[in-house]
Amino acid sequence: MLSDLIAHGHGMRQLSSGKSDVGLFCMAAGAGYELRVNEIYSWDGLRRGDTPFALIQHTISGEGRLVFAGANHRLGPGETMLLTFPHANRYWLEYGRSWEYFWIILAGREALRVAGAVLSARGPVLRPAQSAVDRMADGCLKLLARTDATPGETSAAAYGAIMALYDEAFSTPAPVDAPPPRIERAARFVHTHLSGQLDVDSLARVAGMSRAHFVRAFAAAMGTPPSDYVFAARVARAERMLLATDATVNAVAQACGFANANYFAKAFRRVHGSSPSEFRQSRRREGTS
Repeated sequence: MLSDLIAHGHGMRQLSSGKSDVGLFCMAAGAGYELRVNEIYSWDGLRRGDTPFALIQHTISGEGRLVFAGANHRLGPGETMLLTFPHANRYWLEYGRSWEYFWIILAGREALRVAGAVLSARGPVLRPAQSAVDRMADGCLKLLARTDATPGETSAAAYGAIMALYDEAFSTPAPVDAPPPRIERAARFVHTHLSGQLDVDSLARVAGMSRAHFVRAFAAAMGTPPSDYVFAARVARAERMLLATDATVNAVAQACGFANANYFAKAFRRVHGSSPSEFRQSRRREGTS
């Protein structure tokens, strides 16, 4: 469990599968529980050698950053990063911040197959249930603490960790009318990155699809083109902020990803027939009448 791993304390360990005539298709090559504070910590996914491997890294506290397929992610407490290598990704700690996490490096054909399937379905950042976090932490603790573990026990610990993410990604059946996983991932990315740049090319990269294929698939699944979906999501957040906060129109525009307050006001008027300020005043009067 996570509490047991924390009680064990920080540490790292490199692991070897040993020599055997029987190849193991899921092995741990390393494990660790670390706290990084005020230091240079950055990994480039194309500069970690040519041997394929997978990484599970779960954030306990603090915050890390990740760029994956052109998309930016913030890795906060409770979030798990899953990556395969070699790959054009980069993750790092911003100077002046802290990042506490545990990690497992996995090798072998089965580990890479399962990691690839989870990545395709859910992307590189997941927020697993506590039960899944405990399963991963238990595997990490066994790899750190069991210096006498056999290759089979080491393999079982690694396999248990990646299968915790597998269950998280696939154990709950998707509703019949749910969009395809890649489209759902892009739609979820829109709602968590509304203040940033959300052009069609970026969303296609998040979905792992070509631009043309993504536009067709997104429109078919969501009933609207990606650009219209982004615009509607931004207006919807703006409505909520105008009614629930006293933020200025300029602050609302920035938080919702509009280029500036003037463009936001014009776009908002097209939808509601009134300016953001008029919308706020009239709705609040309705709420008190």
